[in-house]
Amino acid sequence: MTAHSLAGLAALAEGEPTVAAMRSAYARRRDLLVAGLRGLGFGIEAAPRGAFYVLADARRFDADSRRLASRILEQAHVAVTPGIDFGAAGEGFLRFCYANSEQAIGEALARMRRVLA
Repeated sequence: MTAHSLAGLAALAEGEPTVAAMRSAYARRRDLLVAGLRGLGFGIEAAPRGAFYVLADARRFDADSRRLASRILEQAHVAVTPGIDFGAAGEGFLRFCYANSEQAIGEALARMRRVLA
């Protein structure tokens, strides 16, 4: 058996506590981001249940998702993805990623709050 095979077997046999901790951390980050975005006025019908992205309705701020994403990047120094990049149905939405620390997510929300106020 190769070292890779042994590592894989060990991960399967003993990795559940690590996986559970990661799931918990991502759930906290997701909840922090969703609550913060809703507090800023973004529309989010339901919290995501997979991946680590939130697609938020941003039409309250600007119907042009590229323009709004650029404004947030330039003024708040927070990178978001314009919804139009995912097709015409995504226009007016922004995609946010929560694969970062809770501290970084909180800072991004604070920066956006100043720009979008």
